[in-house]
Amino acid sequence: MTRPTVAPEIETNPQDQLSPLFHVVLLDDDEHTYDYVIEMLGKIFLLSAEVAFGHAVEVDTTGRTIVMTCELEQAEFGRDQIHGYGADPRMAKSTGSMRAVIEPAGDSR
Repeated sequence: MTRPTVAPEIETNPQDQLSPLFHVVLLDDDEHTYDYVIEMLGKIFLLSAEVAFGHAVEVDTTGRTIVMTCELEQAEFGRDQIHGYGADPRMAKSTGSMRAVIEPAGDSR
């Protein structure tokens, strides 16, 4: 007769738990062109022109687009990069950067 084997209990540390994810959400305005959005997203997030164009269309038509989902520290950095990008030189009425916010992504892991 064979005795059943029992697996040892695995200890979990708080460090082993997954960190919550956050969305970086770009918000629409009337002070930035599609070219600005495409350029900015390409430079900050290394998105291709095609992907960045899709975000430009989405932010223009729905008022917002999620440009990145990541842990809080990276999301804050991405948001701050958007806020620091500057005005759109293609539009005289552009007085500064686009706005972006951070939102919890929910249980997406």
